[in-house]
Amino acid sequence: MDFQLQSDQDLIHLYINGNEAGLVELLRRYQSKVYTSIYLLVKDEYLAEDIFQDTFIKVINTLKANKYNDEGKFLPWVSRIAHNLVIDHFRREKRAPMINNGDDFDIFEVLGNYDESTEDRMVRDQTHKDLKKLIQLLPSEQKEVLIMRHFAEMSFKEIADITGVSINTALGRMRYALNNLRKMMQTKELSLKN
Repeated sequence: MDFQLQSDQDLIHLYINGNEAGLVELLRRYQSKVYTSIYLLVKDEYLAEDIFQDTFIKVINTLKANKYNDEGKFLPWVSRIAHNLVIDHFRREKRAPMINNGDDFDIFEVLGNYDESTEDRMVRDQTHKDLKKLIQLLPSEQKEVLIMRHFAEMSFKEIADITGVSINTALGRMRYALNNLRKMMQTKELSLKN
């Protein structure tokens, strides 16, 4: 059986019915995205690994208890669990999450590579570095929505539920984040031309 061709739902059913390969394939599919979204919130490699492991322990326990009910929405469901564990951690620490990205970790590596020339790769790498720097300049609420939407692929309703704001507020934060990024990129282009 080729597990890569199976839907998330089929893999979940395989795992619930005792086939560990179902969970192995789900982990292979989503571990980079889930880990990255955690790391961007906590900015600590070891803490991100701990929260990632706790996330999948919760996933396993929920699946084994046959309590999973988000049909066809596995990644957003796992991302919600991870985000809640991050919030729990910061509540325990009594400080707000810092959504930063260290220079030693490239979130764009998880987006996949394709055959490209050396020049294309250099341009892409520089663009990613520039974009990462600009994302770090955004207010934390805007960074959080941007990360959840684009890297964890969460819906605005899921983002609103997790962050405790209305859908309109989540949409507004995303719009402000994109507008701010656009303005910063235009300012950077203008400064390069002068």
